[in-house]
This record gives sequence, C-alpha cells and structure tokens, in this order.
Amino acid sequence: MEIFAKILIAVIAGEHLFILWMEMFSWDKTGKKAFKGALPDDMFIPTKGMAANQGLYNGFLAAGLLWSFFISDPQWSFNISVFFLSCVVVAGLYGAVTASGKIFFVQALPALLALIFLLTSK
Repeated sequence: MEIFAKILIAVIAGEHLFILWMEMFSWDKTGKKAFKGALPDDMFIPTKGMAANQGLYNGFLAAGLLWSFFISDPQWSFNISVFFLSCVVVAGLYGAVTASGKIFFVQALPALLALIFLLTSK
C-alpha cells in the first residue's frame, strides 16, 4: 500500500507540474485545448496573468509532494504527504464546484485515493 501511495503521489506531483507549465507558460495554446468550451477563445490572452498565478500555486502543491520524498524522518514525510494531498483534495473539490466537475476526477479523486492508500499503509 505504501509503495502504491508513493507512486500516486509522484503522479499527482507530475500532474501539478504539468498544470504549472500549462498555466504559466502555455495558457494561450495548451490551456485553450484543455479548457475548450469552458472559456471563450478571446479570453485566454487577457487572463494570462491570472492563469500564471494559478499555475504558481499548482507548482507549490507539486513542490510539497516532491519534498515529502526527501524527508528522512518517516513520520515527518508522512505528515507532509498528508498535508499536501489534503490541499490537493480541497483545491480539486473547490475547482469542481466552482469551475468544472471534471476537476474532481482529474485532481481531487487521485489525491483522495493516494491519501486513502497512505493512511491505510500506517
């Protein structure tokens, strides 16, 4: 269970690094494809700054999850993993309610599964 939880944590961190890249550096290209229909095409340029800000926050989530792999104390590593996975779950739920239900399946659900596997591995 613990190994599967760590694999999920790595995948979720990778997903948030991708979101960071898309929202900070490719909002008007990749973002347009990812959010097709959710935002009119002419709004991607004016919202670049807001998207970059969101991307930065996603980067912080990824950094926290990756940091958990480099903490030598197992209890501290566990606590940091739980904290950042919980942040991803909350952010995913908020995004699902306020932006698109798809965000639940893309962000919140994988983090929730990782959290369950992590908590049951103790």
